Amino acid sequence: MDALVSTDWLEKELGAFDLRVVDATWLMDGEGDAAAAYEQAHIPGAVFMDLREIADSSTSLPNMLPPAEKFASRMQSLGLGDGSRIVVYDQSPYKSAARAWWMLRTFGAHDVAILDGGFAKWKAEVRPVESGKPTLRHRHFTAWNDATGVRTLDQMKANIGSRAEQVVDARGATRFAGQALERPGVAPGHIPGARNLPYEQLFNADGTWKTGDELRAAFTGAGVALDRPVVTSCGSGMTAAVLFFGLHLLGKTDIALYDGSWSEWGADPSTPKEVGAPA
Repeated sequence: MDALVSTDWLEKELGAFDLRVVDATWLMDGEGDAAAAYEQAHIPGAVFMDLREIADSSTSLPNMLPPAEKFASRMQSLGLGDGSRIVVYDQSPYKSAARAWWMLRTFGAHDVAILDGGFAKWKAEVRPVESGKPTLRHRHFTAWNDATGVRTLDQMKANIGSRAEQVVDARGATRFAGQALERPGVAPGHIPGARNLPYEQLFNADGTWKTGDELRAAFTGAGVALDRPVVTSCGSGMTAAVLFFGLHLLGKTDIALYDGSWSEWGADPSTPKEVGAPA
């Protein structure tokens, strides 16, 4: 299964014994109820992955990876097990399926794909939908935490001196430049030396992913050297996963995601901050 699958492909595969479909819609506070939207309409057989709940509850930082045991328990309750082919999609402006894809792979599920165009494309093509909640059968999910694709605060601090890994920030230009307010307690700006590539720039007008030369140009146009390692970042680790997936589509393997992102870096008084556009 390719990392990016089409709506045509998915409709033909629906009902396959090993296929699991996941709605991973995530919305900010005040933007609506993602679970209620799922219950109202979703791709037949899809389950709802609540990214708000599948997070580390021991920290005040948003969206942090949970312990492996918690992740495995939640996946088992959703019927996602060893040997499953998993296709994730969303109804989110933040393209949150990419975060679910990254989490699943981090915890050991390697046959995972994203539905190109998401639920919006599926509905626009008048493909089948259903409502309510499916009856779920628990399946065993073996989870281990592969930290090679994750960066911590200490690792990011160490990288400031060496610049061994390029940092690419998925936030909008005004937030990156420090011209927009962050949440209380978080300073404005960006990690010194970071490049800025707003995640929306990886998509076509119809919501499908750019691929090939167009996708490559988005990164190189932001000053990213694709022959060097990259760490992606954003506000809370959500849209950083979009950049991570885009780099994966380009065949890169030397990529990681800073899970704490600016919510952690910007709130830490010991970290250096820069403002303004990238040099």
